[in-house]
Amino acid sequence: MTGITLLDGGMGQELIHRAPEPPTGLFGTQVMIDHPGLVAEVHRDYFNAGASIATTNSYAIHHDRFEGTPQEGRQSALVDLAMAEAEAARAAHGSGRIAGSIGPLIWSYRPEAHPDYATATALYAEISNLLAPRVDLILCETVASIDHARAALDGARTTGKPVWLSVTVDDENGSLLRSGEPVADLADLTPDAWLANCSAPEAMGDALEVFARWGLPFGAYANGFEEITKAFLKRMSSVDELSARRDMGPKAYAKFALGWIEQGATIVGGCCEIGPAHIREIARQIKATSNDTV
Repeated sequence: MTGITLLDGGMGQELIHRAPEPPTGLFGTQVMIDHPGLVAEVHRDYFNAGASIATTNSYAIHHDRFEGTPQEGRQSALVDLAMAEAEAARAAHGSGRIAGSIGPLIWSYRPEAHPDYATATALYAEISNLLAPRVDLILCETVASIDHARAALDGARTTGKPVWLSVTVDDENGSLLRSGEPVADLADLTPDAWLANCSAPEAMGDALEVFARWGLPFGAYANGFEEITKAFLKRMSSVDELSARRDMGPKAYAKFALGWIEQGATIVGGCCEIGPAHIREIARQIKATSNDTV
């Protein structure tokens, strides 16, 4: 019997589906102010579906996202809100771990917009240390380049907490980062776990083949979007322009997750457009294969 860590699914898209307002650039954060308890509700639904980890709604809590808005200068207060929502869900469920989510600076999927190493490392260290006292691990998500990976890992390491590093890969060739650099070129970095996220499920196997060589825990949590095309990336677009796939229901997605486990993955879950029903089906199929979730 193998112990599988079952992550939750996407938070941002799930909030879009549940909140009454149309999404904006600050939507994922603003919703905690406008609708207290909604994020906790999503966390609870994932725990009840079988997830063993709640990923905090802190992906976009960066200074650059709030410049010129009413939330400018409120990073610490917003982290407190995100932590309170995750902690409330865990208390209601009675168990579970909390992963402190840290998304990319400036823009997701756009490595060319990422700050230089010194600037980025200091900013990642700042947000990591706000999260660290109340989380079990730091999860650096949607890492799109080698420079991004190095800065995020080094910044998060200042907390002394375990750091899981999750890269986003090319939807057509999962052996490449969104930057075009080979995943294999990350080999000198040593997070506590390697993950791939927010890419097509079909691309994850290529990344996992690389991770399997490095002797560290690894896994994947894909999105349910239609392909993130090169044209989309060039436009500096946001995810509200993307559409959910119609062929990625719970059973179809769970089939991919079980395939990743067959490749040696011990951490699986979902990203954007992968919801509680998907996580519930993964949990069911994990148990059906005589594995267990931890």
